[in-house]
Amino acid sequence: MTPGFVAALLFGLFLLFIILRVPVAFALALACIPVFFLEPRLTPILLLQEMFRSYNSFVLLAVPFFLLAANLMNAAGITDRLIRLSRALVGHLPGGLGHVNVVVSMFFAGISGSSTADAAGIGSLLIPQMKKEGFSASFSVAVTACSSVMGVVIPPSILMVVWGGLMSVSIGGLFLAGIIPGILIAGAQMATVYIYARRHGMGLHTRATFRELAGAFLGAALALMTPIIIVGGIVGGVFTPTEASVVAALYALFLGMVVYRTIGLRLLTEVLYDTGRFASIALFCIGTASAFGWILAYFKVPAALVAYVQAMDLGITEMGFAVAIAFLIIGCFIDAIPAIIILGTVLWPVTQSVGMHPIHFAMIGVISLAFGLVTPPYGLCLLISCSVAGISVKRVIKDVAIILAPMLAILALVIVFPSISLWLPRMLMPQFVN
Repeated sequence: MTPGFVAALLFGLFLLFIILRVPVAFALALACIPVFFLEPRLTPILLLQEMFRSYNSFVLLAVPFFLLAANLMNAAGITDRLIRLSRALVGHLPGGLGHVNVVVSMFFAGISGSSTADAAGIGSLLIPQMKKEGFSASFSVAVTACSSVMGVVIPPSILMVVWGGLMSVSIGGLFLAGIIPGILIAGAQMATVYIYARRHGMGLHTRATFRELAGAFLGAALALMTPIIIVGGIVGGVFTPTEASVVAALYALFLGMVVYRTIGLRLLTEVLYDTGRFASIALFCIGTASAFGWILAYFKVPAALVAYVQAMDLGITEMGFAVAIAFLIIGCFIDAIPAIIILGTVLWPVTQSVGMHPIHFAMIGVISLAFGLVTPPYGLCLLISCSVAGISVKRVIKDVAIILAPMLAILALVIVFPSISLWLPRMLMPQFVN
């Protein structure tokens, strides 16, 4: 079987199963099965072997522990403290709560690494308040959903952990690379909120006093130590990314049970159950996506794609836009983690052939996949935010598009100017980032 035939068969069957509303993890596995019967050198037992091999990874332990840290932070009431600090910092601007929503998402992203936890935790608190302040329900949902995607861009990021583990890229370097693009995305969203507030006549609010600001900062200080501990520990070589995820979970547990005393044994049991449930879904997707990707590699689909791209003589910028488009499209239909395993591993040698830096490639992929969290039909963060607000996805699409437009401009800047994502890693981790 030729690489083109195998790629058409795999992706065609996968798309068919998605249309039939088969869960993504099962659709990936089912799409692989016909290939094992058509190729006499392969047996179906290889599907299970490849799934097991993908699970036998120390780095992947970081996924459930970062999820646990995010859920513990939500349960401990950390979100309330971050909102209070954000309100003291930017609440006086026109459209105050819209800016608060963006800033608190940026803070929460630096603590949890989970966009869905951000959308659920912050949305339930801020969407009702934003509606009372004069924002429409659709714009409130759009701001909440779009700002939550910073959870996968600003470190620590679960997607970056998976990416680094799969493609042997420095996870510390990836974490540093996400800081400046994440801040730029937050700035673009705040500018959009500002324009909205001005057009709808939302006036200025009372500026917080220095005493109020200091009190809010002290209240959130222990929570804000989380990204410093995680990123600083990894960059400084104190612990590995997996160990960092365990430290984050233990630190969140310490804050919730000892310092704030908001988590009891009953609530802890619920948090552990929810974390196990969501982690099992993500990890099962990793297994089936790994088998899918192995088949593509076995039939030399990436090599065929490299030869095709080399014939086109694309430069780094052109290749960057091609990568972004591919990830933007696939991110609309499946979760980011299987998308990384399937598409990322295929495009990896292609980007190497044109001289693209591995961290630059990773940032283009991660930012592009972040859009998939708020674009239908997948759009998990959008679905969560709509559920919180009690409105349909159709009513929100226009406002989501308004907020995504400047975010696309930031993605284009990251593609055209690689130094936006590479400057910090090269400065702080030159031994790992050339």
